[in-house]
Amino acid sequence: MDLAEIFRVMRRRWYVLLPGLLLTAGLIVGVVLLVPVSYQSQSTVVLLNSQKATVAYDGNPFLSTQTSLTGMADSLARNLNSDVSIRELKSRGAKGTFEAKLADNAQGPLMWLTVTGTDKASVLASDKILTSYAKERLDQFQRQQKVTSKAMIRMTTIVPPQNPVAQTKTRIEYMVMAGALGLVLSLVLVFYVEARRRSRPVPQPVEPTLPEEPVQRVPLPEPETETEERVAEQTMALRTPPSWSRSAGQRTGAEQRAGRSATAVAPAEPLDEESTHGQRSHTGQRDR
Repeated sequence: MDLAEIFRVMRRRWYVLLPGLLLTAGLIVGVVLLVPVSYQSQSTVVLLNSQKATVAYDGNPFLSTQTSLTGMADSLARNLNSDVSIRELKSRGAKGTFEAKLADNAQGPLMWLTVTGTDKASVLASDKILTSYAKERLDQFQRQQKVTSKAMIRMTTIVPPQNPVAQTKTRIEYMVMAGALGLVLSLVLVFYVEARRRSRPVPQPVEPTLPEEPVQRVPLPEPETETEERVAEQTMALRTPPSWSRSAGQRTGAEQRAGRSATAVAPAEPLDEESTHGQRSHTGQRDR
């Protein structure tokens, strides 16, 4: 099936495709209303070496970097993502989702502190709370280990909490998923209806049958009795020799009674010339 055939099927089954498209539009609108826009604020902090470790560098902490600082940054990030830290942040008024991790492609102990939420102002305030809490948590770890203040690892903010930025990626993904799902279901329904209609036999138009007219039998005319009798009499007259060709003793009473009838068919006597076999001479003698 090529694209032209697909478009023909869609045009032919528009009454199925149109409700599906309307349902798809409704799903997209529902995603827009139900999935709010999220905002994100991020800050960047770095761990610095202690004052004792920077004496050789005239107190410049950026010149003294050690591998142990990266390990400490990873440990601090894991602690900030724990449930205990999240409860502590929420108790301080922070809202949203919190995330602490090592900065991507970092060359040192850099950390990203990120807060995500639906309220723009609340997200910015929560990111500030997370940044200050991370510094407190680092100092707490070192005090628990009874580290002197001059030997403690320090933290400084490289990038302060930024203004929240709208994150539309998740919302767009949901909208695309809803639109694709509605469109696929609409096309499946269209081709399903098309397949069902093609599988059904097309009903042939039934021609109306006219009621049968009763056959009228025309009565045959009765044979005319007089005509048949005349034909029979002529046949008998033709087959029977005329009475004058026989002697008087050979005549029967029935022939005498039918004398008049025999004379009535006298015009047929010329046809009996072949049956007399030359007996005309006798009649000529009797006439004389």
